[in-house]
Amino acid sequence: MSEEQWYYDIGTGQALQGKVTNWDNRMGPYATRGEAEAALDKAKARNEAWDAEDEKD
Repeated sequence: MSEEQWYYDIGTGQALQGKVTNWDNRMGPYATRGEAEAALDKAKARNEAWDAEDEKD
Protein backbone atom coordinates (compact mmCIF):
# COMPACT_ATOMS: atom_id res chain seq x y z
CA MET A 1 0.00 0.00 0.00
CA SER A 2 2.71 2.56 0.89
CA GLU A 3 4.38 1.98 -2.49
CA GLU A 4 1.25 3.39 -4.15
CA GLN A 5 1.19 6.51 -1.99
CA TRP A 6 3.04 9.74 -2.71
CA TYR A 7 5.46 11.61 -0.47
CA TYR A 8 7.14 15.01 -0.65
CA ASP A 9 10.92 14.97 -0.21
CA ILE A 10 11.85 18.22 1.51
CA GLY A 11 15.52 17.71 0.66
CA THR A 12 15.03 17.58 -3.09
CA GLY A 13 11.67 19.33 -3.44
CA GLN A 14 10.28 16.40 -5.42
CA ALA A 15 7.16 14.29 -5.10
CA LEU A 16 8.11 10.62 -4.97
CA GLN A 17 6.03 7.48 -5.06
CA GLY A 18 6.69 5.13 -2.17
CA LYS A 19 8.92 5.49 0.88
CA VAL A 20 12.19 6.04 -0.99
CA THR A 21 13.69 8.62 1.39
CA ASN A 22 14.32 8.79 5.12
CA TRP A 23 11.34 9.69 7.29
CA ASP A 24 13.03 12.90 8.45
CA ASN A 25 13.06 14.25 4.87
CA ARG A 26 9.58 13.07 3.96
CA MET A 27 6.10 14.56 4.23
CA GLY A 28 3.06 12.42 3.60
CA PRO A 29 1.61 10.10 2.63
CA TYR A 30 -0.63 11.68 0.00
CA ALA A 31 -3.05 9.97 -2.35
CA THR A 32 -1.84 11.76 -5.48
CA ARG A 33 1.30 13.31 -6.89
CA GLY A 34 -0.44 16.70 -6.98
CA GLU A 35 -1.23 16.55 -3.28
CA ALA A 36 2.39 15.67 -2.52
CA GLU A 37 3.67 18.53 -4.69
CA ALA A 38 1.44 20.95 -2.78
CA ALA A 39 2.62 19.72 0.64
CA LEU A 40 4.71 22.76 1.56
CA ASP A 41 2.07 25.23 0.38
CA LYS A 42 -0.57 23.43 2.43
CA ALA A 43 1.68 23.35 5.51
CA LYS A 44 2.47 27.06 5.10
CA ALA A 45 -1.22 27.94 4.84
CA ARG A 46 -2.03 25.91 7.96
CA ASN A 47 0.79 27.53 9.91
CA GLU A 48 -0.37 31.00 8.89
CA ALA A 49 -3.94 30.18 9.94
CA TRP A 50 -2.75 28.87 13.31
CA ASP A 51 -0.56 31.94 13.82
CA ALA A 52 -3.54 34.19 13.07
CA GLU A 53 -5.63 32.27 15.63
CA ASP A 54 -2.87 32.63 18.22
CA GLU A 55 -2.77 36.39 17.64
CA LYS A 56 -6.51 36.60 18.37
CA ASP A 57 -6.04 35.03 21.81
